[in-house]
Amino acid sequence: MSSGSRPVVSLRGAGLAFGDRVLWEGLDLDVHEGEYFAVLGGNGTGKTSFLKVLLGLLRLTEGTVEVAGRAPRRGSRQIGYVPQQRAFAAGTPLRARDLVGLGVDGHRWGVRLRTGAHRRRTDELLELVGAGAYADAPVGTLSGGEQQRLRIAQSIAADPRLLLCDEALLSLDLHHQQEVSELVDAQRRRTGAAVVFVTHEINPIIDHVDRILYLAGGRFRVGTPEEVLRGDVLSELYGTRIDVVRTGGRVVVVGLPDSSHHTHDEREVAL
Repeated sequence: MSSGSRPVVSLRGAGLAFGDRVLWEGLDLDVHEGEYFAVLGGNGTGKTSFLKVLLGLLRLTEGTVEVAGRAPRRGSRQIGYVPQQRAFAAGTPLRARDLVGLGVDGHRWGVRLRTGAHRRRTDELLELVGAGAYADAPVGTLSGGEQQRLRIAQSIAADPRLLLCDEALLSLDLHHQQEVSELVDAQRRRTGAAVVFVTHEINPIIDHVDRILYLAGGRFRVGTPEEVLRGDVLSELYGTRIDVVRTGGRVVVVGLPDSSHHTHDEREVAL
């Protein structure tokens, strides 16, 4: 992380509300190039809305936001986006290389001519995420983890300065969670891109994370995992007793309110 450079993301006095419901307000935040930044919180706290603001899909209620030195705009090639894992139908008429190729020239209008340069870049991206072996396979025949590799390849085609991940590990088993987490971190280290990773489950990425934005009940905390994932901090955010236990390299949070489930329908969950 380079804190001396101009921030890739900058918010000042930022707030977002829907009617009388305030998701967050008074947020001053800079995310710098090379920084791995996680956004945590229960359902309905504004995590995905935070990404939509950075993507230019949602306007702040108050304050300002800049991405790469300018107001966010739809379709910016400065931003790569990795969505949640959603399986393709078995008969989807799209090969793995076709999906990745959309990241190379999908922003262009008109008839696409698949040139040698396009094929070479697509092959390079497939190899970069370890998907070369199934480059010509129909996407609907691939596993969830394999499909997420393709989405990462598509998202980094333009070597964006900012990589946004929206619950990119959801519905993946532990093995594929770790693989996808490593791929995102490898891109950050390779290019110096900033990563903003929205997740319910911090453990698969905790070894990579520099700082956290934790959203809860219209309030927030920003800091390192050690500063934010503490019983006293989360108890203050939620207004009820929360215990944080670190065991075997994992963080377990005990006592989250029922409306703030992160991974399971239990009162003890792993963050």
